[in-house]
Amino acid sequence: MALDPKRTVSELKELRQLTSDENGAQRVAWTDTWLAARDWFRGKLQGLPVEQHYDAVANNWTTLPGESKKALLLGGHLDSVPNGGWLDGSLGVLASLEVLRRFAREYNGRPPVTIRLVDWADEEGARFGRSLFGSSAFAGTHSIPADRGRTDREGVRLEDALRRCGVEIDRIGDAGRERQDAAAYLELHIEQGPVLERAGLPLATVAGTKGVERHAVTFFGQEAHSGSTPMGLRRDALAAAAKLALEIRPIAARHNDAVCTMGSVKTFPGIVTAVVGRCETALDQRHLDPAILAAMHHEAIEASRRFAEEERCTVEWSRIWSIEPIPFHSELIRLCQESVREVAAAGPSMPSGPLHDAAEVSRSGIPTVMMFVQSLGGISHNRIEDTKEEHIEVAVSALDRLASKTAAWIRSQS
Repeated sequence: MALDPKRTVSELKELRQLTSDENGAQRVAWTDTWLAARDWFRGKLQGLPVEQHYDAVANNWTTLPGESKKALLLGGHLDSVPNGGWLDGSLGVLASLEVLRRFAREYNGRPPVTIRLVDWADEEGARFGRSLFGSSAFAGTHSIPADRGRTDREGVRLEDALRRCGVEIDRIGDAGRERQDAAAYLELHIEQGPVLERAGLPLATVAGTKGVERHAVTFFGQEAHSGSTPMGLRRDALAAAAKLALEIRPIAARHNDAVCTMGSVKTFPGIVTAVVGRCETALDQRHLDPAILAAMHHEAIEASRRFAEEERCTVEWSRIWSIEPIPFHSELIRLCQESVREVAAAGPSMPSGPLHDAAEVSRSGIPTVMMFVQSLGGISHNRIEDTKEEHIEVAVSALDRLASKTAAWIRSQS
């Protein structure tokens, strides 16, 4: 009946051997390597009293029926970014598999509540730029009209790649049927950042995922010859943008757990012999508190206007994308903190800057919580991504305890 966290480590290494090369993991969704990973996972279900199927968007569901139809969902994703790490997403799937095995053994194949393991399809969005594809279809927040015309770098349409994997894009909303009887969702994931390592903590409870405000910010100046235009007479759009790039740091610093990133800058005409007449930038701002997120957005707008005036330029803003902050369920947060404390040193809960499938599940109204395990060096989406094996093992144990506590909570709600 005992849980075997070491088996999770072994299976993660086995998956890495199968689906990685010298550059890292290559399990990009809708590719042959991803399909091979799923076939490998299906082989791990042999001998378990479970039902397995793919839903309308190719989310992979493994169900252990229980005395109650009310279902505890456990999950992650096997897909990776190109040249990715060995743990991002796959840890959640294989740790959940070990927990499901424990439930099956301990209760002779009939646990108190139904246990469902889900491998979400295309969490990363690496090939077609649409992250959280499978979980958004499950949650009912999918966007078929916007996604239909997406193409990859080779010009392959998303719609055609889906069909090759047995998915019809017009029917992906049918994945929402899997929400029936779902009572809670738990997800274990690597942190992908440096906070836990710096704090000397192996695990943490995740309070929720930060909201995102992403905008295009364009400064307009005047193109002019770089050799003949005096410095004091220039209308340099890049100078104004550069000031904003520096100002977003103190904006973030004024708000605890805030992050601001200017990750893209394009200049026009883009030659060394001309003053920049137009500078296009992209600004990403994130926070768990919607009021703080709104304040940060306002502060950045005001700063951009001030710098535009200083450089005798103008500025325009347009929204690229936004998502509201997603706080997780308060009772599940409490149970997660309790589970973490039982197996390891624990600190306060923390927000997640990256988005996860758990955010989409939570948006659908299903009680949700996440647990993070420490990432060495805070590195992810990279072949050097790593976590200590003993931390992986303690994370599996903590997830198992959380699953038992959550199953009991589900029963108490009936």
